[in-house]
Amino acid sequence: MDDFSPAGNRPPSAASLSKTPSWITLGFLVGGAFVLSLWAPWRKAPPAPTPPMPHVRAALEPAKPRPPQLTTVEAVFAAWGEHAVWSGDTTEIVLWNEQSRAFDLPYEVRRRGDTLYFRSLTSLTRRVINRGKPMPECPLQFTETEEQYREWLEHGRKERK
Repeated sequence: MDDFSPAGNRPPSAASLSKTPSWITLGFLVGGAFVLSLWAPWRKAPPAPTPPMPHVRAALEPAKPRPPQLTTVEAVFAAWGEHAVWSGDTTEIVLWNEQSRAFDLPYEVRRRGDTLYFRSLTSLTRRVINRGKPMPECPLQFTETEEQYREWLEHGRKERK
């Protein structure tokens, strides 16, 4: 047969062509695209943030609630301590806590002569006084012993609500 014959110009039939090379080529291209997407040299990781200077770092950190210094308790008691109910030379008080917005800082106060000693407590051992005229601006709650409370009740008095 002649190379220039009309039958020689015809493409081979689709049934006679092999399907394998096209699937291999397609798999190679898909695999290459996947590897390229993982590598992605144009996608760089963001640079690590530089830590701020210590004084800036301290300003950015949230404030941790701290119990007040004893000097705070002493100053508040100096202003309001005249309302304390003493049993011997001891009383207990509860200081207002600005962070929790509640009376939750209990202290024991002891006096020896003119000197007062303050000790923080985990909980009160006396009852909080709920009688008499309320003092809405007072940052302290005062306590009394059970004996003092019973004695007060014997006089026919009642607690405020």
